[in-house]
Amino acid sequence: MRYISTRSANTAGEGRRFCEILLEGLAPDGGLYLPEKYPRLDPQAIDRLQGVFQQKGYADLAYEILSLFIDDIPPEDLRSLCLKTYTAKTFGDDLIAPVRLLEPNLYIQALSNGPTLAFKDMAMQLLGNLFEYQLARSGQKLNILGATSGDTGSAAEYAMRGKRGVRVFMTSPKDRMSVFQQAQMFSLQDENIFNIAVEGVFDDCQDIVKSVSADLAFKSKFSIGTVNSINWARLLAQVVYYFAGYFQVISKSHSDLRVGSLVSFTVPSGNFGNVCAGHVAKMMGLPIDRLVVATNENDVLDEFFKTGIYKVRNAQNTHETSSPSMDISKASNFERFVFDLLDRDSVLTNQLFAQDVVAKGYFDLSKNKQFGDLRKRFGFVSGRSTHSDRLKTIQSVYKDYQQMIDPHTADGVKVAREYQTAPQNTSQTPSPMIVLETALPIKFASTIVEALGVEPVRPSQFNGIEALPRRVLNMPADVQRIKDYIEQQCAD
Repeated sequence: MRYISTRSANTAGEGRRFCEILLEGLAPDGGLYLPEKYPRLDPQAIDRLQGVFQQKGYADLAYEILSLFIDDIPPEDLRSLCLKTYTAKTFGDDLIAPVRLLEPNLYIQALSNGPTLAFKDMAMQLLGNLFEYQLARSGQKLNILGATSGDTGSAAEYAMRGKRGVRVFMTSPKDRMSVFQQAQMFSLQDENIFNIAVEGVFDDCQDIVKSVSADLAFKSKFSIGTVNSINWARLLAQVVYYFAGYFQVISKSHSDLRVGSLVSFTVPSGNFGNVCAGHVAKMMGLPIDRLVVATNENDVLDEFFKTGIYKVRNAQNTHETSSPSMDISKASNFERFVFDLLDRDSVLTNQLFAQDVVAKGYFDLSKNKQFGDLRKRFGFVSGRSTHSDRLKTIQSVYKDYQQMIDPHTADGVKVAREYQTAPQNTSQTPSPMIVLETALPIKFASTIVEALGVEPVRPSQFNGIEALPRRVLNMPADVQRIKDYIEQQCAD
């Protein structure tokens, strides 16, 4: 399996292998890596994977899927890494990503039972083990530069803390995360973890990461890598739970579904990485009907899927909301999907993202022939949720089903319900819908209290976390200042 950049896929030269891009973020040309082609699974192959999941479990399913994309790690090593990562001890359940019925034809897939109580753990725990493995066999060291709107940071830091040969420099928007999210990150005292609170919004942090990655000399000298979902390995790990969710729904005893039946997913979305993994699963042949993109008030993705116009927002026009991990107005992973939408035309993709977005702040594909066939080809639809919607959804789920959900998952449930109850073009019942849970409610306690008047359950290991000493440096949104800080820490 070889990997290409979204911005130079049509240039001469062979693609790169998995371990050659594992420790990187952006490609040297500023694009994002994707496989030269997606592995295609026929119904028999998917049926076999269902058997693997049911008989052996999530870790073996992860190995089977990852091995389709990774051919430069020995199979026995790759399987050992999956078995080491996906354990009931780490994720709190033998199924790792269990699915539960919320209401008729609508399910929630629990992805937030890992060490930091957010879905980012599902990929980050594997990424930490992959990084450590590759660094050990290559003799390299790695300085990870990341950006977080709330959950990526803590998931990365908990996955990388104490790892040999790894430093983590994590940027986050100052005072824009929940108190719990800040405490999770800033209370870590590990010597290889460096937290940087940037005066700005998440997009400023993300721009810093991209700018540093684009400085190839600096990137090479200081061995800069990334754990954001621009890293292909992280997105690849997320593909697995779409298969696991699908297999659980079609095997429910009360269901007449079977392999080949269509299932839909609703995904709370900010940076487009989570739902892009669903896109990859669909391209592989998993029978996904709709991929529903659920946004909050920062609705650049909803606007695109409804109009064909992708218009980024600046910091002043990026709303601070009660689902803060989705307060993003530049969706990095969106470039991967647009590349596929445009039939992998890297010249046009480069023009849109490296020129039009930079110069004009937007691009318009509304009259593009590929956009006109978007729903049929790729299954994407979208919806939007507001603070009021979140509160009402949290309240209704708690009242009707005695389940507490976090604000981001509430965005997903609200939009999913709209698609499950909307008039259909046929008399057929809508396909079962799985909403991907993004975090546990304790991470956003103030919103839960506002909605329900009760405090969410706090896992005992996080008692008193907000009162712990903090280790964080406040800095302006200045690329050179960040570079100087990395250089200083690497010299010590």
